[in-house]
Amino acid sequence: MPATVERRLGRLAPVRRVARGIDRRAIVRIGIVAGAFYVAWLAIGAFGRPYNFFDMKIYHGAVVWWAGGNELYDFVAPKTTLGFTYPPFAGLVMLPMAKLPVAVAGWINILASIAVLAVILAALLRPLAHRRGWPLWFTVGLAVPAAIAIEPVRETLGYGQVNLLLFALVMADLVALRWRARRGPRVRPTDGPLRRLWFSGAWAGVGIGLATSIKLTPGLFILYLVLTRQWRAVWTALGTLVGVTVAAFAVAGPESSRYFTSVLWNTERVGAADMTPNQSLAGLLARLYDSIETPGLLWLAFSVLMLAVGLSRASSAHSDGDELTAFTLVGLTANVISPISWSHHLVFVIPAIVVLADAAVRRREASRGPSLRVGPNAHPAPPGVALRPPIWFPTLTGLRHGVAALGLYLLFLISPIWPYEHQLPEVSHYQDGLFGALMENSLAIALIALVAALPWRPGAEPVFYPEHLRAAQRSLANR
Repeated sequence: MPATVERRLGRLAPVRRVARGIDRRAIVRIGIVAGAFYVAWLAIGAFGRPYNFFDMKIYHGAVVWWAGGNELYDFVAPKTTLGFTYPPFAGLVMLPMAKLPVAVAGWINILASIAVLAVILAALLRPLAHRRGWPLWFTVGLAVPAAIAIEPVRETLGYGQVNLLLFALVMADLVALRWRARRGPRVRPTDGPLRRLWFSGAWAGVGIGLATSIKLTPGLFILYLVLTRQWRAVWTALGTLVGVTVAAFAVAGPESSRYFTSVLWNTERVGAADMTPNQSLAGLLARLYDSIETPGLLWLAFSVLMLAVGLSRASSAHSDGDELTAFTLVGLTANVISPISWSHHLVFVIPAIVVLADAAVRRREASRGPSLRVGPNAHPAPPGVALRPPIWFPTLTGLRHGVAALGLYLLFLISPIWPYEHQLPEVSHYQDGLFGALMENSLAIALIALVAALPWRPGAEPVFYPEHLRAAQRSLANR
């Protein structure tokens, strides 16, 4: 009997060795990430709306109609006045889902959108996580459910929209520009030509070109690239845009002709300007005037002003070495000046929150001065600079940026536009007084404030400095 017990205990030895090898902190972190996803689910239930793939049903119905031999832009979804509004290239990209049930297509879109969201957040948060010594997987694991819970993402997923996929195409070009500017990650001599091309970043502009071919608003990034004289990316984006548009003409000539001659200019196909989810400048002005239509000249004047402010601030951010903030400002400006920007279009608030949070951390760290740091990410002090212990009670430097990041996140989490949703001519937009009008326009006001005041972080991405500034930095570092 004792020998039998001893043999059984011996069999447990490998299990004990595995258990000792498990990092308890990793288990705790996995539990925290799981809890974050559960909290996000509760938040969507509390602040979101009933979702049933409404937009996906329109896309799916349109491509099924088209695959059946009918004209794409003649489709009208049952019990609505809505039809397909994207360029023909988008219809060609969506055409394979005509063979799938709409629910399957919707869930595939959800999984793909969450996957690309995780990749985007990994790229955005890597510098911050590295500087703070946080595991990247844990940082992204918390950021993904936090992002899923806010208005633009939950609406995109619930309605079956493509905004996160287009967002990923644009941000992929940001990563490509980083790689190209710093000559890419290290490539081994044995790597093939495709890997060398990928990590060279020479394809920067393809994502913006494809996104513009599917939806026209990302085209503002091409204008930004022109203003910042990133010519190779400009020509790549334009070549991609023209190439896929011409290919779409070759495959779907009648649809392409009709789109660019009539459908593109018929804004009534997507809904009235004053509808509450339209959080663009045009929607804001229509609701302030309590009118179904936007006052045209006033909208045009303010749009030109916001375009100038947004692009000039983006160019300044690029000149100071902060390309992430530059891209964010361009994306937010496109949302502001577009005639229709539904709440699910506003995905560029995600990098705006990251920029504000990072600015808060950077300013607090800068207020401490050089301090004694330990750990794998510690940097040696410059010659002649004495290290001192870290301050455990930091100053309030960076507090306003941290509060702004938290306030922006809570605004888009709670999304106070829906309790005050009104629709003319049945109900005035001033039905609930001034406070109700403020809440109904709160997301649009936040976008305008971000375009005008989002801070950039000088030196956040030094690879985007002009060459003479980088040379000056190298010479200072070598002294």
